[in-house]
Amino acid sequence: MSKFLTGIKSTGRPHIGNVIGVIYPTIFLTKNEIFKNKFILIANLHAITNFKYIKKNKKNAYNILAVCLACGIDYKKFIFYRQSDLPEVTELLWFFSIIFPYNRLKLVHSFKENVRKKNLINTGILTYPILMAADILISKAELVLVGKDQLQHLEIARKIAKKINNIKQIFTLPKAIGIEQLIPGTDGTKMSKTKKNIIDLFASKKEIKKQIMKINTQNKFSNNKKDLLKDNLYQIYIILAGKKNKEKITKKFQMGYQHAKEELYRFIITKFQSERILYKYYIKRKNKLETIFKQGAKKMKKIVNYTIYEVRKAFELIN
Repeated sequence: MSKFLTGIKSTGRPHIGNVIGVIYPTIFLTKNEIFKNKFILIANLHAITNFKYIKKNKKNAYNILAVCLACGIDYKKFIFYRQSDLPEVTELLWFFSIIFPYNRLKLVHSFKENVRKKNLINTGILTYPILMAADILISKAELVLVGKDQLQHLEIARKIAKKINNIKQIFTLPKAIGIEQLIPGTDGTKMSKTKKNIIDLFASKKEIKKQIMKINTQNKFSNNKKDLLKDNLYQIYIILAGKKNKEKITKKFQMGYQHAKEELYRFIITKFQSERILYKYYIKRKNKLETIFKQGAKKMKKIVNYTIYEVRKAFELIN
């Protein structure tokens, strides 16, 4: 029996990239019964390394949970919890920060990217991978669903686990698991709420259409397969509709990019109709969402308390 973990940062309502790249793979990967526990972490402490997300942090957590439920994740079979509901996570961060070299953190891709963009660098951005290691290791998760950009963070968690295990054998070494199905953003780069290049499945129809119309395309349509595969709009359409519909999609493109965008809009509204309806149902029931979070925190407490006890004992802080 294994433990499965994935996390979603509470920087806004999950977009179509989150649904295809995290939520649906979570359902697919955990549909059999090999998992003892299945954890879904709402990373609301990670989110506030950027101050602009503080005011909407609670709302964003509800949005994430409502979207997960709308897309078919059964809260009775998963443990949903907010990072901030477990102070043990930040205690573990402290132990980990003691044994992980400062200079190594400055070499992490995510930190260097913030430096390259000349973003305001606070201590939280520097120690981000250590907090993520605490998230992963505190539950003793064995399989972690992460994107390519998070693999380095997972490796840091493994290195920390090995160092702790040299003091006292506590942690299993987590492994990455995932399905590489990434949808590019409307500008062709990785879809990201901060870049404002998303397609928000749960926005109004008017807003979804506006986002689709913004998708960058090639200047001129080409029937050449290589050219088509480079086209941003074509890639998004194929990922959503499936390769089996390539011929139908290509015909839509032959009628012009405007027509293809309108067809993609109609496809998305039809395909995700039930998810959109369910999302509206759940987001109106904040009390139910809060209950799910509280139940998750209660279950997690039993798990993380023992981990913290083991670590404290390893550091000779208790008898």
